Amino acid sequence: MLHRLVLTAAASATAALSAVPTASAAPAGPVSAVPATASATGLATTMYGEPVLRSLPRMPPPGSVDDSGDRLTVTVHDAGGGADGTYELRCHPDGGSHPDVSGACQQLDRSTTWGKDPFAAVPPGTMCTMLYGGPATAHVTGTWAGRPVDAQFDRADGCEIARWDALVPLLPDSHV
Repeated sequence: MLHRLVLTAAASATAALSAVPTASAAPAGPVSAVPATASATGLATTMYGEPVLRSLPRMPPPGSVDDSGDRLTVTVHDAGGGADGTYELRCHPDGGSHPDVSGACQQLDRSTTWGKDPFAAVPPGTMCTMLYGGPATAHVTGTWAGRPVDAQFDRADGCEIARWDALVPLLPDSHV
């Protein structure tokens, strides 16, 4: 959670700095030695009504707990062991109908790093072992770390098995 706050603060600071005019920019009109006063709009103006400062964009208010975006729906088929079904998962704060809310949230937090999508599909052309891991399938939808999620999982070959196992306990442990 802390790394998200740091990234959000850095992005907001970058956006704010990009809106500030640079020192090398030529002034829009003649430079005046007339003292500035506050206008009705809250912007400083000269006595002739010329703006002195540009307003910076306002940052959005901090999100509430319900706006965290860490909400997933996990639908599992043919996993066996009573793991089939549809589960809701909320993290930060943890909740939902998932059988292991705390473990699933912790695994997702560990898997979520800058530049890596924990739900990414196996890239086309990847060499995978022809090992069949069973008929289990899963569909994960929702939002994680502010990004939409719509991912399909199965255990059709070694790469898909590894992809599935990387998200246990979000997905049930389905070792053959």
